[in-house]
Amino acid sequence: MTTTAGRVDLADPDTFVSGVPHDAIADLRRTDPVHWQPMAGQSGFWAVLRHADVVQVARNPEIFSSAAAGVVVEDLGSDALARMRNMLLGMDPPRHHIHRAPLSPHFRPRMMAALEQHVRDICREIVADARERREVEFVHDVAARLPTQVIGELFGIPRQDWAYLQKLAEITTSSQDPDLYGPDNAEGQAGAEMASYAMDFARSRRRSDRADDLTAEILAADFGGSPMSDVEFGGFFVQLVTAGNDTTKGMLSSGLLTLLRHPDQLARLRADPTLLPGAVEEIIRYDNPLHYFRRTALVDRRKALLGRKVLPQNLGRVLNLAAARTGQIAAEERLEHEHERVPLVAPELLAQDVGGHRPHLADRNCHALWEAPLGARETGAGAV
Repeated sequence: MTTTAGRVDLADPDTFVSGVPHDAIADLRRTDPVHWQPMAGQSGFWAVLRHADVVQVARNPEIFSSAAAGVVVEDLGSDALARMRNMLLGMDPPRHHIHRAPLSPHFRPRMMAALEQHVRDICREIVADARERREVEFVHDVAARLPTQVIGELFGIPRQDWAYLQKLAEITTSSQDPDLYGPDNAEGQAGAEMASYAMDFARSRRRSDRADDLTAEILAADFGGSPMSDVEFGGFFVQLVTAGNDTTKGMLSSGLLTLLRHPDQLARLRADPTLLPGAVEEIIRYDNPLHYFRRTALVDRRKALLGRKVLPQNLGRVLNLAAARTGQIAAEERLEHEHERVPLVAPELLAQDVGGHRPHLADRNCHALWEAPLGARETGAGAV
């Protein structure tokens, strides 16, 4: 684990290679819960480590902005930042509310439940393909395929384009992964390419009579008195595809690894697949796929008070969700997958990301993909 002055270095990806350093972060939370973290080649950030402070930042966008400098830890160039500001996660109110209101009904639990059988069918196809190949690289060959295919179906994307969009999504979210992000990848290139694809797709669909998918619903919706522009559709599409890829892939991969490290819990889950919903909730808590969101202080430093520290204006900060989600629990609780218990983390934090939106689509994907091999004894589909 990389350390700086005897403490964990939250800016170094190597710190997280073996998993979230819960003990080191817990020590920081006790001693320095709003922690200044230097960062090589960047301006550094404040790591916000307590639940109450994370909530304070998330609920006060007029002080802590998403749009000012984006939501990723790296400082973005002007073009990349402009594209991010066309994504919901890069908007501040009131623009965020104007764009979110017409979209949110399509991602509520009831709508996601209606997709459940379709998602199961996709999962069975992916698992069957993996079984035939005998050896697969689970992260990219199994977990990363699922969200792109589900979103492809939702939006009516031609099947032959799914693999192309998966590749762009993985590059976009993997700037620190040398296996995916090479020297030929300019900053934001993959995201710009996906946005361009989506804009062309939107233009073609406006000339079409098809009305049976999410693309048609979005293009026909009212966003503050006008339809969504092609540029705005491109930003929304990039966010949904990349976020879906990143969260679902991370949740499935980390969850599988944790289950393999706890074979007794995996055995219980195989013996009784009805425990799966609780297992997914525990994985979201313990192996949550999203570790941070950046916010930037907009106001004068007297008002940007957090954890008894005054934060300078226009200095980015990071909300460390891994710390907040696993940290506000009883000290004696063991961080294990006890699938039958109710997680002790604060309910509103367990059920929401930093913006207050539940990842229902990712939940459905994870339930369905694990269901395919875990239910194999009954279906004859094989097991993993």
